[in-house]
Amino acid sequence: MHKYDKDDLPGGLEPWPFDNPASNYKILRGAPHASGRLDHGANQGPHRLGIWSCTEGAFECTELGDELQTIIRGQLTLTRVGGESISCGPGDSIFTQKGERVIWDIHEHVTKVFFSDLT
Repeated sequence: MHKYDKDDLPGGLEPWPFDNPASNYKILRGAPHASGRLDHGANQGPHRLGIWSCTEGAFECTELGDELQTIIRGQLTLTRVGGESISCGPGDSIFTQKGERVIWDIHEHVTKVFFSDLT
């Protein structure tokens, strides 16, 4: 398994802590650390486009908007609470819906691009 360091990540990423009460994050495994960058829009929407990266670990959260995301690096399993699990790697795209409760199980440091509609 390839380990990524800061030099492997896209530039301009800042820490995005798991502390948004609306997402109701629950760390399930390890100590994942997320970072991100918004290239269009703002945190409160209505639309945003950017890059997100997360180290290995697992967490559960509530999605705050409809989001299309494409994995550009790493491996993960996304589980829809009460539903299906999807294994993803580079080139795979995922769509999550506003209000959906999901588990992100990051097996190998992940970087994704995303477009969110928070309306």
